[in-house]
Amino acid sequence: MADHSLNGKVVLIGGGAKNLGGLISRELAKGGAAAVVVHYNSDATRGAAEETVAAVQAAGAKAIAVQGDLTQPKNVTRLFDEALSQFGKIDVAVNTTGMVIKKPIVEVTEQDYDTIFAVNSKAAFFFLQEAGKKLADNGKVVTIVTSLLSAYTPFYSIYPGSKAPIEHYTRAASKEFGERGISVNAIGPGPMDTPFFYPAESKESAAYHATAAALSKQTKSGLTEIGDIAPIVKFLVTDGWWITGQTIFANGGYTTR
Repeated sequence: MADHSLNGKVVLIGGGAKNLGGLISRELAKGGAAAVVVHYNSDATRGAAEETVAAVQAAGAKAIAVQGDLTQPKNVTRLFDEALSQFGKIDVAVNTTGMVIKKPIVEVTEQDYDTIFAVNSKAAFFFLQEAGKKLADNGKVVTIVTSLLSAYTPFYSIYPGSKAPIEHYTRAASKEFGERGISVNAIGPGPMDTPFFYPAESKESAAYHATAAALSKQTKSGLTEIGDIAPIVKFLVTDGWWITGQTIFANGGYTTR
């Protein structure tokens, strides 16, 4: 019987420096991971990555930070190869990277379209591809998507549109990697109380989102908290190993499908 605990496992977190990714890095280290590879995109995030590496090490795990723009597949390959070079294996790969563009369809430019699909769809595909090549048997893969995949709303055409392909990648990968015991899932949080959320919203729309979930009154912000999502990631990469090929909407009743 395979060991599905985190004990002795090597974890790689795409976008693992701050916000949800940073919390996942810390929580999986606290949960027993032997090593965590903290990916970050740019120099602007270097400080947060270094802080997360220090927190992971304080929790008793080894850690390194690796910078790279994952919209370039060569950098995805380098990220996984660096993890293998440093720690000899990869057991868990979690991709939290993403970006938001909120605009009416008639205002979306070709540059908007190309940029967001590169970040949200292309990077996710090649992350899954590298995971399929380089994860150890009985590994776990999780990608963060969005609950807007199940919403009926204006102005969010290319954000969930660029995340939607990941559902198909997830299903295909779960079938293709399943013979090696690798589970592959996606999690769709509701609007999260992070700096990632607010720049796209007006005061009025932010207030709406903060009251839209069935359980809104149970959180301080009314929004999904990163502390609500990290335990679900931890579950999927440990005891929840039997779940695969799924998109799980974890949003307090913000949307359903």
